[in-house]
Amino acid sequence: MTAALEIKNLHASAGDQPILKGIDLLIKSGEIHALMGPNGSGKSTLAYTLAGHPAYEATAGQVIFDGQDLLEMEADERSRAGLFLAFQYPAAVPGVTLAKFLRQTINSRRKAADADDKGISIPAFRRFLTEKMNMLGIDHKFAGRYLNEGFSGGEKKRVEILQMATVEPRMAIMDETDSGLDIDALRIVSEGANRLKDELDMGLLVITHYQRILNYIKPDYVHIMLDGRIVESGGPELALKMEERGYDWIREKHALVEEA
Repeated sequence: MTAALEIKNLHASAGDQPILKGIDLLIKSGEIHALMGPNGSGKSTLAYTLAGHPAYEATAGQVIFDGQDLLEMEADERSRAGLFLAFQYPAAVPGVTLAKFLRQTINSRRKAADADDKGISIPAFRRFLTEKMNMLGIDHKFAGRYLNEGFSGGEKKRVEILQMATVEPRMAIMDETDSGLDIDALRIVSEGANRLKDELDMGLLVITHYQRILNYIKPDYVHIMLDGRIVESGGPELALKMEERGYDWIREKHALVEEA
């Protein structure tokens, strides 16, 4: 089933501070969009606002996800509708194994869809999790470890991709997933995201500062964000231009447009 996430003139604030100042973006099934920009431009605010983080409030505009008003939905409802957010800094959950966390996630979603659902059985879940871990090349020992406790940066990001594989979203946002990864971990995480994108035909929004992850997750469209607005859009060549020239030229261009 195809999916579309349409963002129309979205404004959002954190506390009393306006951050997003009119975002327009359309992402369809199977498309990869990269969102680049310097620190403080509003990239992560967009991700958290879409996901329903309580610290971020949409103050104007619309977000339509498959005909539904996303902004009227609670965070868990957005997730069940098929929206997934991979965090830049995944939290550790001591005392809860990865396997238990993932099984509980699946069962909660099934229960929400059907109050009489008894949940996935342990044998069926083990088969399912093994299949997903094999697909992503993740050591089976991870299943018995406490969620993200003592994990390296690369391991945490691989677990985020595993979570994505288990919930099978229709639209995924990767918020600076490349942050803190060495080149080998970056390649492994990117290969997992690419495989899931192809298998699920999901739309993917990759939020990043740098071009390097886009060598592995190749975008169809690239957008540049400054001061809470998308000020430039183009193809993959735009990311290469940003890598070569930095953000100063786009700041100067944007300033000249505003002056005019």
